[in-house]
Amino acid sequence: MSMDVKSRKRWSLVILLVGLPLYLAAAWFITGLIYDHWGRMPLLLEFVIYVGLGIIWILPFRKIFSGIGKAE
Repeated sequence: MSMDVKSRKRWSLVILLVGLPLYLAAAWFITGLIYDHWGRMPLLLEFVIYVGLGIIWILPFRKIFSGIGKAE
């Protein structure tokens, strides 16, 4: 099932305004648990974790965000 550009734009807006803050709160909570349990991690490991979390959230939404900037 393929969505038209207008509905993909609407869904991308919902994902960015609602889904991304929820994901950020969940990631913040999980990394807080890690810090509480093991303390501060090495800088390189922290970098890898945050870059990984930054990439993981967008993977399920690749199809929705593709072509959003193009004209209808």
